[in-house]
Amino acid sequence: MGMKKIPLRQCIGCGAMKNKKELIRVIKTPEDTILIDATGRKNGRGAYICQSSECLKKAIKNKGLERSLKVNIPQEVYEQLTKEMESIDKKG
Repeated sequence: MGMKKIPLRQCIGCGAMKNKKELIRVIKTPEDTILIDATGRKNGRGAYICQSSECLKKAIKNKGLERSLKVNIPQEVYEQLTKEMESIDKKG
């Protein structure tokens, strides 16, 4: 009975390695839409962020999302992500 390997991903905000399940996946769809992939199953290029507005702020500031997703991200997308992140924060 081998231990199942936990898939670790790096938060593009704080740089910590965490269990994929603890992170929020932000993807760029084939149509170049940026969205939070709550299920983690959508197709697209993904970047991972801790479930924290702080990390999202860091990722916005250091352009981590743009680097990971290789796309220019409009301000309103960041605002949308920030809103979603805040609602996730409140649930926690």
